[in-house]
Amino acid sequence: MTVLLQRIKGIGRSIALMLLFVFCWFSLPYTSMYKTSVYKWADIKGGVLAGPLADRLDQFPSWKSRPPLKPAQGNLQYPDWFQGEWQVTSTLTALEAPLSPEIVTPGFADQERYLEQPVVFDVRFGSEDTSDAAIVADQAYNSRSLITAYLGDGSVQNVTVDPKDPTRQVTRLRGDRKLTSVISDRATESSTAEFITSELFQQIFSSASQIYVNQVENTTDYRLTSIEKPQIEADQVTAIYLSPQDPQYFKAGNRPVALYRYHLILTLNEHLVD
Repeated sequence: MTVLLQRIKGIGRSIALMLLFVFCWFSLPYTSMYKTSVYKWADIKGGVLAGPLADRLDQFPSWKSRPPLKPAQGNLQYPDWFQGEWQVTSTLTALEAPLSPEIVTPGFADQERYLEQPVVFDVRFGSEDTSDAAIVADQAYNSRSLITAYLGDGSVQNVTVDPKDPTRQVTRLRGDRKLTSVISDRATESSTAEFITSELFQQIFSSASQIYVNQVENTTDYRLTSIEKPQIEADQVTAIYLSPQDPQYFKAGNRPVALYRYHLILTLNEHLVD
């Protein structure tokens, strides 16, 4: 999370770097608790997905351009097997600066200390309303949970989703800091037990004295790996692109300037299973 117009100082840098993951993962509104039993599948067998997004993940870190996405409309809908409350273990497993040493984003080197350091937090997914069975993320809960895991209690003042545009989220943090994130493009690929999603969005991180702008891609391959003891595993890549305001924008073009790969393990909190 390091393509910034200026170098982030102190906690500001940590917040900007970490919040990329927050919005990519949990950028959806959520208005009701779970209304059906979590696991009711006859069969989860399915082959490995083949498609542009799956191929893209296989090519990591040799990414030369942005992914093939379409304009985002409405909420990203997850498979039924996401329904429930989960404990997530997220581990940064790799980071790359593809255009170094010519272009290295501020704060990139600082992220090496997070390699192979698991971060644990809770998330939940459920039906958006009582008339629609679509599964979406509880954005406010999930964002607050993740930020607190990194920055501690009291770090989040509030998380707001635009009621007229669910692709727009504003997170206000202590210290008069604000992150505005807007999803512009999206694509998905899915089978019975695998779900790949990719989103491109813009982030504006602001404080009383500084403003940082970047463009971010988040591409994630989720796999349902167990029903008996429900578990989802995922591989996620966050790519940072220079914004048009950056003086090196034309030099970088559509190529990412930083890549972060995470491994995620989601384990269902048993007390919520019917």
